[in-house]
Formats: sequence, structure tokens, C-alpha cells
Amino acid sequence: MTRPSKSKCIGILTSGGDCPGLNAAIRGVAKAAKGAYGMDVIGILDGFTGLVENRVIHIDEREMSGLLTLGGTILGTSRNKPHKMPMPDGSTRDMTGAAAETYRRLNLDCLICIGGGGTAKNALELKKAGLNVITLPKTIDNDVAMTDMTFGFDSAMYIATEAIDRLHTTASSHHRIMLVDIMGHNAGWLALGASLAGGADVCLIPEIPCKFDSIVQALERRRQKGRRFSLVSVSEGAVYASGKSGAKNKKDEKNDKKNGKKKHQKNHRLDHVVSAELAERLTKATGIEARVTSLGHVQRGGIPTATDRLLATELGIKAAELLADGHYGVMVGLKNGKMVPVKLEDVAGKKKTVPPDHPMIETARLIGLCLGD
Repeated sequence: MTRPSKSKCIGILTSGGDCPGLNAAIRGVAKAAKGAYGMDVIGILDGFTGLVENRVIHIDEREMSGLLTLGGTILGTSRNKPHKMPMPDGSTRDMTGAAAETYRRLNLDCLICIGGGGTAKNALELKKAGLNVITLPKTIDNDVAMTDMTFGFDSAMYIATEAIDRLHTTASSHHRIMLVDIMGHNAGWLALGASLAGGADVCLIPEIPCKFDSIVQALERRRQKGRRFSLVSVSEGAVYASGKSGAKNKKDEKNDKKNGKKKHQKNHRLDHVVSAELAERLTKATGIEARVTSLGHVQRGGIPTATDRLLATELGIKAAELLADGHYGVMVGLKNGKMVPVKLEDVAGKKKTVPPDHPMIETARLIGLCLGD
């Protein structure tokens, strides 16, 4: 028996980068919306692009079958924005009107947008245009504001941790320094979590500018203790602290000049940690061969962990409950173990980075994990 619902027909789209748990979230919304509240559920293909172009599918029991464990998204995704939609000639055009027309043509009462920070901003633009929207927070970066965790994060952290585990054996066998590139955009949650779980020796994250000398000193301390290998995780967006620690010596600067590298290019490399360059410098400074492994998009693929399946499902079910109550214009967030609605205005345009007093930072320091500072 279905319960009364203020929403009769809803649309669902996935936007931004893919991650494990997207299909579980689609399933959670659709199962609760259809089964408990009797709503019609329409899937929008390829993110906001499909909304602008009116490309849709109807989601029924057949489409929901097997979704819980399936990676990626059956709806497809894109990073296109309704108000900045790319045109064939390379220009962009505001297609918010076309998106709104599709919304009305489909008789939608609300559009569920599943994505990260960029999706929240796009959804807010649609809200301002008069559409009812609800967002669900997904990203492996875990950087969406106003939620304790995003789905996709746990699965990516598991993959990065497993990679560090595997690199331990080859690093110890060859007595090398192994650098691991880990995603995260401008937040260090993924690298820090994987480093703690995988037992890395150095972890460089954007929130804590690092010093080259501090990294070398940490590796030298390990060698003095008889450790003939080390693991260094480098988060996407990691930066050097200003000052001499991140600077090149005069010989390196002369080589740059000789090779025709411009000043602004050199300064860019000084500010941001480039793993290949760091590996070369560490080899020279320590006499230990350093190698780089970049995990890349491997971190975003595959089946979701049990934690992500559960989180995505619970977020989806809470969204269906809000839809039934006619509660729109919010993101469903996880706060202290509970699913709660958060105003989109409090989410869009904000980033959740690792605070300096976070328990994981304290844990890292207490166990001797070098953070580069």
C-alpha cells in the first residue's frame, strides 16, 4: 500500500565525475519513490545535457534490478552546465530555458540531481529559475560541504589503500622510495585516509603546505632506523610552503633557462607538488631510487563498498521521503549518523577541506606519519 505524496512524478540525473555508488543511489530513490509513495520515476540521460536535450528513460523494476552492486551510472553523466552549455562551434550558451522546458514537458514535480559541489551549484541555478530540486552528495573527494561523508569516498579510499599495500612489497624488495599519486582535487581526505589505513610514511595534502627538507629528513630518519624503503602519498593539489624549502638550486634554475622554460612555468612547478619532479629530487637528495605510481581514474571505477552502498541507499530513501512531503531546494546530507535536509544555498560554492585540528591529522602526527611540514 502506497502512502500519500505531494510529488507525483520525479526526474533523476547524475552529473560530474562517475564514482561507485551512483547506481545504488538511483536505486534507493526509485525504489522508495515508486514502492512507498507511488511516484513515476524518469531517468535523465547524461546529466544536465540530457535535461537540455530532452533525452530520458522511464525507470521501472527492470531498470532497478542489479543496480546495488553495479559501478558507474546507468544514466550516464557529463560535466556540462545548463547555464553554460557547450555549442558545436566551441562557444557556450545559457540553456536554462531549454532545461526548464523539458522539466515542464515531463510534468516533473522535482528533479533529483546526484553529484558533487559543481552539481549543487548547477541545481541552485535551476532552483532560481523556478524548478524544484533536491541533490544527493557524491564524490570520491569527500569535499562537499554540510555532509559528514559523500558516497564514493569509501570505495576510492579502499582502492588507494590497497594500492599502498601492494606497493609496500615492491618498495621493500627493491629498497626504493615509492610515490603514489592520489586523487582528491583540492582536499586531502582521500590521500590522508588511505595513508593512515595503508601505512604510508609521508603524506602530502593541499591543506598542509610541505617543505622538501622536511620530507628528506623524515626519509633519512627511517634509513637510520634500518628501514631501506619508504612510501610517499601525494594528494592532488598538494603544494610546497613558500620559502627556500620548495625552491630549486641554481643549477636546476640554469637548466630551466637553458631549456627555454619560462619563469611562470618554473614558478608553477615550485608551488605545486609534481610527483615526477619530487621523485627526481628525492633520488638526488637521499641516494635512494624513487619511482612514481599514478592511480588515476582507477580510484573512481569498480563496485562500491558496503559502506557506500548503504550510504547511497539511505540518502536516496531520505530524498524520497522529502519528495513525498514536498520539501524541495535542499541537499540530503549525513550529519552525526542521520540523514538531514540542508539548504542548497548553504552547500553551493563551498568546499569541505581537512581542518588542521581534525582527528585524522592528530592521529597521523601521533603515529609518526610525516605531513611534510
